[in-house]
Amino acid sequence: MSELVYVGMSGGVDSALAAALLVEQGYDVRGIYMRNWSRDLPGFSCPWADDLADAERVACTLGIDLQVWDYEREYQKTVVDYLVDAYAHGYTPNPDVMCNQTIKFGTFAQRAFAEGADYISTGHYACVEPACYEGNVPHLLRSANEHKDQTYFLWRVPGSMFARTLFPVGNIATKDEVRRMCAERGLGVENKPDSDGICFVGPVGLRTFLLDALERRAGDVVEWETGEVLGRHDGAFLFTVGQRRGLDLGGGPARYVVSTDTTSNVVYVTADKNCPALWTTTLVLDDVCWIAGSSPEPGRYLVRTRHTGTLREARVQLGADGRTNVVFDAPIQAVAPGQSVVVYDGRECLGGGIAAKETNGAIRE
Repeated sequence: MSELVYVGMSGGVDSALAAALLVEQGYDVRGIYMRNWSRDLPGFSCPWADDLADAERVACTLGIDLQVWDYEREYQKTVVDYLVDAYAHGYTPNPDVMCNQTIKFGTFAQRAFAEGADYISTGHYACVEPACYEGNVPHLLRSANEHKDQTYFLWRVPGSMFARTLFPVGNIATKDEVRRMCAERGLGVENKPDSDGICFVGPVGLRTFLLDALERRAGDVVEWETGEVLGRHDGAFLFTVGQRRGLDLGGGPARYVVSTDTTSNVVYVTADKNCPALWTTTLVLDDVCWIAGSSPEPGRYLVRTRHTGTLREARVQLGADGRTNVVFDAPIQAVAPGQSVVVYDGRECLGGGIAAKETNGAIRE
């Protein structure tokens, strides 16, 4: 009897090819469309029904069953509410990280295994290497497509989950190759554009979404160096460290957000690209998770501070307060509090944490 795999099918290119490859490899494949969000936003009609129709056409082409599992309530609680609350308190979160932990490799995986699945599968760009010794967890590796690699969003998933997870597109070097392989198989989604940004926000933009969820609060835009009020804004929660666009300060030099104070509702900015507050050599990490279940030995590792961002060498060490410190050899651009900071040993993703507000030493609260 073939091993049973439940594949998360979003209606997109990557999950479509993942399902096709698994069928070709002889697995008993069942497709699952996770309905996480179906609400329309001002000026944006949620495309979930179109995505489901695409997933159904792919499943029909492959001759596999497709079910719809409804996770809207849990997604609202663990992903959307998390995002809104984080922004309200001056953090810049990564909602995809939470979605992977709580939905795709949480509730979805649990239900799939309870129904008898041997494995789950998704279209993530990632690879898994089996553990060398009995009782060890597998190793999560960056994908062959470095630009599309999604291990940055998987650092909160327990390592034990990867023992029963298949990533069929992880070893494919380019997205063009993925699209070509979809076309060769007649899947009909090869020209579908990549999803970009936060899936449930869509083209309306994060600002519109946040103003729909949070109360507009007028406040001051203040020059970091002098304390001079340069303009007004609709809410400090709308801004993130390093942001340049959307400040609406009229003419003059471009300015960058140094920090936000959501308590006093002030946004601090600078026109100096070399302002010390825009750079840092040390990151303080909260809410740290390690895929293996225990922290690695202190030492030098590769660190990524944003998806597809440069991998930089840094020293990772446990701080006196129990939190993790990441120290770089040279200054890097400031990391917004709330962002994921992910640690690698070569190609292997070890885990990561959330950049704390102390990260850049520029928070005036």
